[in-house]
Amino acid sequence: MDSKMLSAEELDLHHPGEALTLTTVLVVFTVAILAVVAYKLFSSEKGKAQLQGFKFEWGSFL
Repeated sequence: MDSKMLSAEELDLHHPGEALTLTTVLVVFTVAILAVVAYKLFSSEKGKAQLQGFKFEWGSFL
């Protein structure tokens, strides 16, 4: 594999932290949404939670 030295201008255009930041933000939002759904399921008497187009149900089948 051939390596190439980048010029100063090319180094200024390269931002390696963007993908890591985007991934971190998506993970934080996912964990927050799952925490809200779990809280609603466990705290509601009916065991149902609805979030904009999604419906979650928790119940006993005994």
